[in-house]
Amino acid sequence: MARRQDARLFGIGEFARRSRLSVKALRLYERQGLLRPAVVEAGNGYRRYREDQLVTARLVAQLRRLDMPLAVVSRIVSAPEGERADLLAEYWAEVEHRMAVQRGLAAHLRVVLSGGKGLLEMYEVKQREVPEQVVLTEQRHLLQPALTDWIGSSMGRLIKAAESCGGMSGAPFVVYHGEVNEDSDGPVEVCVPIGAQPDGGVAARVEPAHREAYVRLTKAQVVYPQILSAYDAVAVWIKENGHTVHDGPREVYFADFDAAGPGDEVCDIAFPMR
Repeated sequence: MARRQDARLFGIGEFARRSRLSVKALRLYERQGLLRPAVVEAGNGYRRYREDQLVTARLVAQLRRLDMPLAVVSRIVSAPEGERADLLAEYWAEVEHRMAVQRGLAAHLRVVLSGGKGLLEMYEVKQREVPEQVVLTEQRHLLQPALTDWIGSSMGRLIKAAESCGGMSGAPFVVYHGEVNEDSDGPVEVCVPIGAQPDGGVAARVEPAHREAYVRLTKAQVVYPQILSAYDAVAVWIKENGHTVHDGPREVYFADFDAAGPGDEVCDIAFPMR
């Protein structure tokens, strides 16, 4: 019986060849608890692996070819077989989002490093008329690191408040009344258009009718600092076409940002102009 069991075990060198993993990798995966030998001989420390462990070893090798971190590999390998495909899809969606963001940042940096060359070629600038509208509003002075969280929470509060004011009548937008970065704090104003006059309890104002120039961005492009290229493109277009900016630039969020994929259009960068 012992001989038959040994015949089904491979030494670490043979197992490495059959699994297409190096001995060094197998030792690392053992230390990580990802792929442990079936037997470690007490006298000499020899590692031996069962033949049925080749399936797991080859899966690990393939996942690592995706540059997948060991922690993610371990989570997939240890998951029930019915959940592995979904975990892989979740990981790959994150990779694609990260690559899309990095692609946008690289494009932004090329423009910066070339002194603005090619800026207008990055975006299609359009124009539109925006009617007068009543908006619920919150305004805050804050620096760029706190911007995203505050916009999300403020917009959530105003959208909820809009339910008692006839509901939203248009896309929420964020107005920058001053520069926002690591040193400058705006102020920033979140606005939610409503269909009826508010009863009170929430600040509201009338947003005047205006004409604006804008560019449309995907979710991957709505990331700081590459989003600044879109602002620069609209400002340059306005100047080169003989117009002037007459109010704060804004981000108009017309889609469900959280549900969108990296390539989905979610936001307009717009400048009111004359």
